[in-house]
Amino acid sequence: MEEKEYIYIVKQQNEIRRCKIGITNNLERGLSQYNGTGISKDNQFVYLFTAEVKDSHKLENAVKDNFRRLREVKTAEIYFYNSDLFQEYVDFIKSHSGFVIEIPCEVKDNIKEVLVYKSDKKSLMERSVSRKDIMQTAQKTQNDEFYTRYEDIEKETACYGKSIWKKKVVFCNCDDPIDSDSEDERKSSAFTLFFIKNFNKLKLKKLICLHYTGGIDLFGAGGRTYIFTKDGFEEKKDCPKNFSGSFDDPLSIKILSEEADIVCTNPPFSKAADYWRLLIESGKKFLIISNFSNAVTPAFIPYLRQGLVWTGYNRVDWFLDPKRQPVMAPGFWYTNLPRKNRYNAKKIVNLKDIPENCKYFDDNETLCVDRCWIPANYGKPFAVSAYPILKGILELGYEIISDKQYFPYKNGKRKFGRCLIRKKKSV
Repeated sequence: MEEKEYIYIVKQQNEIRRCKIGITNNLERGLSQYNGTGISKDNQFVYLFTAEVKDSHKLENAVKDNFRRLREVKTAEIYFYNSDLFQEYVDFIKSHSGFVIEIPCEVKDNIKEVLVYKSDKKSLMERSVSRKDIMQTAQKTQNDEFYTRYEDIEKETACYGKSIWKKKVVFCNCDDPIDSDSEDERKSSAFTLFFIKNFNKLKLKKLICLHYTGGIDLFGAGGRTYIFTKDGFEEKKDCPKNFSGSFDDPLSIKILSEEADIVCTNPPFSKAADYWRLLIESGKKFLIISNFSNAVTPAFIPYLRQGLVWTGYNRVDWFLDPKRQPVMAPGFWYTNLPRKNRYNAKKIVNLKDIPENCKYFDDNETLCVDRCWIPANYGKPFAVSAYPILKGILELGYEIISDKQYFPYKNGKRKFGRCLIRKKKSV
């Protein structure tokens, strides 16, 4: 009788960042060998996936080749792990011609919970919450625990040519590839996952991500730096003992200055002003998410006015909280990467053609326009909300004339903050 062959994915219960993909002709014996002398009962190896296969060596080599950027340096069978990548490994194995059948394996409860969280995709109705509930909850949340959704990164990056990324070092300096201080790996960054999965497609040279300690380092582990290349990934071993992993840590700034080509991340909203200053002073290319109101906020208006930064293509209204529940927060993409004009020219009309309910003169006789209408034949400064700036009006012959936020008064009542712009005299 022909001996059966198997492929498996195995991981220690307390190992957060790594798994092993191997082959065997005896699954029971294989697991017993892993859990031999010296392995704590609280940190046993467990199978996450097992399958019967044909020509196991061929399939193993195919896995190594396809996921070589995720193999730990100089260790052929150790792979970077989080639940999304685990699913990538499984899908690849199942799609291979050598796959025969998956064999159910017993998974410890605490591991299983990590693996199946993605399947909890209940609708808002099923969770008995409304969009209003989510918005109110988000408004009450006063922290930076907002994680970018994978689909939003995919949508925005698709608007730029692939040549932008070719042979570039991408630095995600606010993105933990995995939360190494917790067994809840769901905090892993979607930015990291996106660039790992699209590493070859974008022809990246290197991806660098940071693990942030959050200012509390109970076990003295410190921050960590993860580096991904076409040959595999590694954890930088020579980080200073007091390295926090924060974007403004001296080592992070050194990486930004000496290695990074393009920075792509979602920096903490509460530290946006410090982050923007550091990033723009570095002179590096970037594609980041920040609050949509930055377009009319004094700390950021000067950068837009001077043409040091402009807006990307898409709004980002939905984020994920630490429990991976949707929360609403007003975000937008900002960049200094080249891109095409995006403004709706139909909204640029003569002043008389702007609907009456979308224009008014305030108590200082300053024209205020709403809903992205722009007066084409008006030579004086006028006040707009953030939206025309975000949608690219500065690319069509208009300029910001003041670094200050402008507050219109109508009949003595103060209105919401705006930005003063005008048509360039040379246009």
